[in-house]
Amino acid sequence: MISELQQLLELEFGLKNPSIKKINGYDNANYRVQSKEKSFVLKTYTFDDELFEVLKAENEVLLLLNSANSECYPKPMSFNDNQFIKLVKLNGERIIIRMLTFLDGIFLGDLEANKKVYQSLGSSLAKMNLALSEHSSTALKARKWEWDLQYFELNKKYLNAIQNPKDRSLVAYFFKQYEVLVTPVLPHLRKQVIHNDANEWNVLTTAEAVTGFIDFGDLAYAPLINEVAIAMTYAAYDKENSLEYASIVLAAYHEVLFLFEEEISLLYYLMAARLSTSVCNSAYAKQQQPENSYASISEENAWITLEKWIALNPIHVENTFRVAAGFSPKKAISIDLALEKRSKHISSILSVSYKKPIQMESAAFQYMYDVHGNVFLDAYNNIPHVGHSHPKVIEAGQKQMAKLNTNTRYVYDLLAIYAEKLVSKFPDGLNKVFFVNSGSAASDLAIRMAKNHTGKSQVLVMEHGYHGNTQTSIDISDYKFNNKKGQGQKDYILKTALPDAYRGKHGNNGPFYVKDLQQEMSGQLNNIAAFITEPVVGCGGQIPLAKDYLKHVYPEIRKHGGVCISDEVQTGFGRLGDKFWGFELHDVVPDIVVLGKPMGNSHPIGAVVVTDEIAASFENGVEFFSSFGGNPVSCAIGLAVLEVIEEESLQENAKEVGDYYQQELKKLQQKHAVIGDVRGSGLFIGIDIVHAGTKNTNYELAQHIKNELRQKHILISTDGPDDSVLKTKPPLCFTKANVDTVVSAINTILLKNQF
Repeated sequence: MISELQQLLELEFGLKNPSIKKINGYDNANYRVQSKEKSFVLKTYTFDDELFEVLKAENEVLLLLNSANSECYPKPMSFNDNQFIKLVKLNGERIIIRMLTFLDGIFLGDLEANKKVYQSLGSSLAKMNLALSEHSSTALKARKWEWDLQYFELNKKYLNAIQNPKDRSLVAYFFKQYEVLVTPVLPHLRKQVIHNDANEWNVLTTAEAVTGFIDFGDLAYAPLINEVAIAMTYAAYDKENSLEYASIVLAAYHEVLFLFEEEISLLYYLMAARLSTSVCNSAYAKQQQPENSYASISEENAWITLEKWIALNPIHVENTFRVAAGFSPKKAISIDLALEKRSKHISSILSVSYKKPIQMESAAFQYMYDVHGNVFLDAYNNIPHVGHSHPKVIEAGQKQMAKLNTNTRYVYDLLAIYAEKLVSKFPDGLNKVFFVNSGSAASDLAIRMAKNHTGKSQVLVMEHGYHGNTQTSIDISDYKFNNKKGQGQKDYILKTALPDAYRGKHGNNGPFYVKDLQQEMSGQLNNIAAFITEPVVGCGGQIPLAKDYLKHVYPEIRKHGGVCISDEVQTGFGRLGDKFWGFELHDVVPDIVVLGKPMGNSHPIGAVVVTDEIAASFENGVEFFSSFGGNPVSCAIGLAVLEVIEEESLQENAKEVGDYYQQELKKLQQKHAVIGDVRGSGLFIGIDIVHAGTKNTNYELAQHIKNELRQKHILISTDGPDDSVLKTKPPLCFTKANVDTVVSAINTILLKNQF
């Protein structure tokens, strides 16, 4: 091959015995050619009609740029027939060949970062774009490929090449954001020919200035802002202070070539798209060409920056870039005005969290973004079970919503498919499911079914339990009816003491609490239709039921003709780590299970899962129908949630991160006597705040910690009878690094205030 190239170089360019050395190329073979006087780059490509036209267009661009400045850009060399590109046969294969002058210089990637060189990058790039502003190319206009950001969606086919499911979801999230926020704007953006790849290995420099651009193989006729976004991406992606360097490039570019506000508003998403394009193609290249290290040269930095990017509020990034370009930052309405507008038609009975309420704008995975550009680490909200705005869940809902949404009086496959998948997570015997659209509706239905099945009327409930907001749900929720503003305990409700290992009189000895129950309920047990409790009592302060409590109380209830209901609204779907359902931690199987909140990842779904026997007795009554329960959109979303839990090993993550969380909190407990107890399982944890040296609840301090964490942009709430227990039950994608952030912040608050 080398000898054939030497013959060709002598024949076409008069170069006798030049040295030829193969150099890196992404998807073509490149060679450094050195004659006695000059250096060149010989570029070879496997023949393709469309590629041939694109390469001719690239030559035209380089000739145009060299007509104004011959020092900054590679110059095409003509063959002996005065053409700048030729089709030849090498080793029997048709090969496209072209040769360019070799530009010498220091790669930007080899230079220690300094502001002057990045200012020069921005201004030099703008000058190049100005030189190309009137140039037109039919071949480039027709080109449609993965590295052109306006065709970002073409990279979706490479998503499955990304091996780590969580990484894949992160990239899929940015695909979805691009689809929603960028794609509709694309037709309105100004377009021209752009370099399209101003990365650190395509930019030549001296110590403080850019001297040239190479590798025009990614040329595109595309929105001008894409040029800036790509350069900003590579300026930022290997820097600790990434926004600063991106802003330097933007400001210098804008000073030479004016950018519109609408264009700047897209930069956060365009930069994310470039990073996502890079990792998608690197993943695919690894599959196809494991030996080609050049294809994944920027992959590590791209992943690091994507992780940083998701933890930045898009509003903050946009405002940072607006200021860099000389525009005023966008301002949201004040919280006072927002609350005033809210209160006009929304009752004050709907509370808001924190002394200083938060105006939320958007959210992703374990991060929430407010309207002022702040990012909040969500260590609190369990409803977005697999993460806020999870792309697979969103995609499932959108696709099904566009196809069919109806009710269960019609036959559609998704109802049976989702029911089968959901029931497969339960022990044998629990195999009939009734779908509704909230946990409250599920609790209500569960009580109705229990009464119908047993013919009994009374319900035994747990102290501090909470099961929803319907009238029946409130009736069975001590947390609500026993509130000083509550309705009080109804005649058909019986209540038993919470078997609390921390404050309960029997500690962690569950059977002793059951003996107390037997004595207290003597003569009433035969009238109990159902006993309902959560396996970990959330509103009671994240309190796990004492050891062996359920193993002894369930047989007692059943012995007297009642049924046992496990409310898994907050504890189910792998949140507790060790088991998929909370009741499994107690080695029992209930007769009825209530589901809600997390099963739809914030989409309203609820369900009741029962035995065949209970379902059969219910079927003898009046028809049950829920207008929205089990609709195909909800089924698609619910199915997606189950798939994400499995694909991303979120139950295992809840176990690993949750164990680490408790370990770190217990270390903190050793330093601060005001932490009375750390309890829970998986990512369902309570931190009991007390007066030092006692078990007396400390409402004031708990509220102080909660509100100080909010000021540090960490979301945690409080619960328990005295609202003195910090509760943390984050999305299951929460990480150990997130744990460190929370624990460190709590430690700082306690040290600073010296409680």
